[in-house]
Amino acid sequence: MRERPPHSMKPAVRKTTLAVDVVVLSPQADTLAALLVRTAPGGRERWSLPWDAPLPGEGLEDAAARITEGALGATPALLEQVGAFADVRRHPGDADVSVGIVALTPHAESALVAGAEWFSLAALPPLPPRHRAIVDRATTVVRQRVDQSPLAFRLLPPMFTLSDLQGIYELLLGRRLHKASFRRALQASYLVEPTDEWRSEGRGRPAQLFRYAPRKRRGARRGVRFDLFTDG
Repeated sequence: MRERPPHSMKPAVRKTTLAVDVVVLSPQADTLAALLVRTAPGGRERWSLPWDAPLPGEGLEDAAARITEGALGATPALLEQVGAFADVRRHPGDADVSVGIVALTPHAESALVAGAEWFSLAALPPLPPRHRAIVDRATTVVRQRVDQSPLAFRLLPPMFTLSDLQGIYELLLGRRLHKASFRRALQASYLVEPTDEWRSEGRGRPAQLFRYAPRKRRGARRGVRFDLFTDG
């Protein structure tokens, strides 16, 4: 009986192209907005997420920081991976694999790169299919984590009013919050402390400014307990 040749365990060599695709989120004009870049100057307007391939020896987070700073003109407050995408959905650079990363940045008049623009998440222009999927995943991840991690504070300046903070939570959650219930939940979270600064807001009395300063408690969660909320 003729012996069968041994099966080769050596995998077929194929170069896989990798892209880092960044969803930059920021509060802009009372909406949560994503930063997009124009990909087809002149003619029909096309948009995509900021993206690039990692440079030789560059880590994924370093690549994401470089890509974000290049489009935003500022360092993001937070970078976090939201997943890898390797499917048939079209990528603007025909990358085989995309690593999706969400970046958070406070509202600021930063020097956006030419061709970059903010778009409300509720009114995004058509995007390459894989980029649309990455935006959806990033939005879901942020909203799922908003009551487990202090993400909202990444979208605020160092000092803010409680109304400012509530507004950010409403943008992240996509719904209005009851003011008294929000402040009770915030008090229970031990995440903020008052400062000696006040800010005038229209004709009413000045509003006190607060800062993020979590108090350490055993077993404490790091976010606001939204299960303590009541509707209203």
